[in-house]
Amino acid sequence: MLIIALEGPSYAGKSTAIRHLRQTALGTRAFISDCYVRHIAHRDDIPPARTDSAAAQLAAFERFMEIEKTRVAEAAASGRQLLILDRSVDTLLAHAYALDALFDYGVHHQLRDRLRSLPYLHPDHTLYLDVPAETLHLRRKTADHTAAESEYFLHEPDFLHRARDYFVHAPRRPVTRELALLAADAGPDDVAKAVEALVTFWAR
Repeated sequence: MLIIALEGPSYAGKSTAIRHLRQTALGTRAFISDCYVRHIAHRDDIPPARTDSAAAQLAAFERFMEIEKTRVAEAAASGRQLLILDRSVDTLLAHAYALDALFDYGVHHQLRDRLRSLPYLHPDHTLYLDVPAETLHLRRKTADHTAAESEYFLHEPDFLHRARDYFVHAPRRPVTRELALLAADAGPDDVAKAVEALVTFWAR
């Protein structure tokens, strides 16, 4: 079984790339799993991006790992030998890594330890869609998603910088076995086609 994950900040182009992959030959042979929040029916039930304590961040991790358990079961039931994930457990660890750096929660190592005893999909390859902060800002503006930007924690520059650090600069490697960065500051269709090319290469 080959597991490929897409990672990157909000508005990097992951959803567009996933929609594109579903329409290609890869989509007919792969099990494609949506991101964690799409598994939660009611928006109010999604754990907050900006938790207010280490305990709350640990609880959020446990909630998302319940979803990861469901993803594991769904992937196994599909019988497919190619899995494509819209975000992976590295998303959860990157989030904790960023909060540790910003608020000194000290939970990242606890989540790493907890992960050892929980079922999860272990990516063989992860493609990180790398987008400059100014490009993300323009994309949010185009999507008319700037009114509450100061309140939307996932878009704050400090968080974006720290979360990216987890993938490219952290002293401890992400969970994925191999990480590749893709400059994703082009148009969404071009990014989607570049993602398709890399996924096709890995899945050949």
